[in-house]
Amino acid sequence: MEFLTNDKLVIVGAAGMIGSNMAQTALMMGLTTNLCLYDVFSPEGVAEEMRQSGFDEVNITATTDVAEAFKDAKYIISSGGAPRKAGMTREDLLKGNCEIAEQLGKDIKTYCPDVKHVVIIFNPADLTGLVTLLYSGLKPSQVTTLAALDSTRLQSALAKKFGVQQNKVAGCATYGGHGEQMAVFGSAVTVDGKPLNDLIGTAEFPVEEWEQMKVDVTKGGAKIIELRGRSSFQSPSYLSVEMIRAAMGGEAFRWPAGTYVKTDKYDHIMMAMNTTLDATGCHYTVPTGTEEEVAKLDASYAHLCKMRDELVTLNIVPAISEWSSINPNL
Repeated sequence: MEFLTNDKLVIVGAAGMIGSNMAQTALMMGLTTNLCLYDVFSPEGVAEEMRQSGFDEVNITATTDVAEAFKDAKYIISSGGAPRKAGMTREDLLKGNCEIAEQLGKDIKTYCPDVKHVVIIFNPADLTGLVTLLYSGLKPSQVTTLAALDSTRLQSALAKKFGVQQNKVAGCATYGGHGEQMAVFGSAVTVDGKPLNDLIGTAEFPVEEWEQMKVDVTKGGAKIIELRGRSSFQSPSYLSVEMIRAAMGGEAFRWPAGTYVKTDKYDHIMMAMNTTLDATGCHYTVPTGTEEEVAKLDASYAHLCKMRDELVTLNIVPAISEWSSINPNL
């Protein structure tokens, strides 16, 4: 097999369902010859399974020691937080998982300040990613969060509705926060070549059905818990590994990523934007849409700001005016 790189990739939370799926996906994609599995619970069983799967061209290590795991790390994907359970929102995980993110950022700064890219996927990802970025000392382009899952849910819902393959539904994007306040953008979507806007309001696709679909997309994570009895693990695993593959210089990432945003309108926040992700990092432009879509994005940003400010109250992050003293890149 030909590998993208020999650089060390660390999967944090590797003993869990998301982490073990990420390990297998990274190996199947041939990302690197150097894979380290890290968790506070021993990930050795996962490492053994990967070796026994016949991935014999890769050095697979497993450890519960963060210093060992992060030494010489060049890429990190972290699912190392508490998962959502039935009845919980992503926001319910705010305090505990942001404290984990704070320590993760500090560990990156201590043990692998030369890391090239970090992908954060544990919820609420916009806030855990922001906290990780702050304490890691990395540049904003070097830390991204998983936001694509909402866009793929929109694509999936429209494909099922119109009875077409998912690749016949193009232009799907959700922006803002990775939560139920996300902004669903439909104005650039086409279904089998037809603009979605031309289909909305027809007998086949009444406005009320579109409005309900948008709500269902924002609650897609809760639906998986209802259907499977546990939170998503296969879809976030796959998409996050696609993200790190793009950061390694591999195939371009097709979906929006959560990224640090600093504009006149959206400031000191991590949120999904119109992004490109490659070996130079993550770069964004502010999405354009209808007046209603932009208003939803503004509302999503306001919700994220409220949670960010709650982190100040909880003493997890200092006041924004002090951020640059912790991370000069901000």
